[in-house]
Amino acid sequence: MKLILTADVPNLGAPGDIVEVKDGYGRNLLLPRKLAVVATRGAEKQVASIQRAQRARQIRDLGHAKEVAGQLAALSLTVRAKAAGDSGRLFGSVTSADVAEAVRAAGGPALDRRAVEVSGQIKTVGTHKVTVRLHPEVTTELDLTVVAN
Repeated sequence: MKLILTADVPNLGAPGDIVEVKDGYGRNLLLPRKLAVVATRGAEKQVASIQRAQRARQIRDLGHAKEVAGQLAALSLTVRAKAAGDSGRLFGSVTSADVAEAVRAAGGPALDRRAVEVSGQIKTVGTHKVTVRLHPEVTTELDLTVVAN
């Protein structure tokens, strides 16, 4: 299936890229989430304008991404888990949406949950490392403290 990406898809491409993917991946993931559109003749003509707009945003966003990374480094993040057992193991897990909400609650900028990368699952109380991908060239690592209610 030939698609044109409308958003940045990790390990696949950037907005405006024309990619060839398996039918199921395109139909079940990329198209429903509006990450891509089917590559037709009319859509292929719009690729140049999509890429031009993306390049303009990236140049503008690179400096802003570095500024946001500085703001995030100054934050102290704490997530309150709903419940934990006696050994400190959570009954659920901390998700990327929980981390994005913690950043906003700590006075930081509004982050998209998809920009937050949680390595593995956070299922214990304590301090954990979380990566935030603000821009293709700018990533920052945050310390996240998980406490039980």
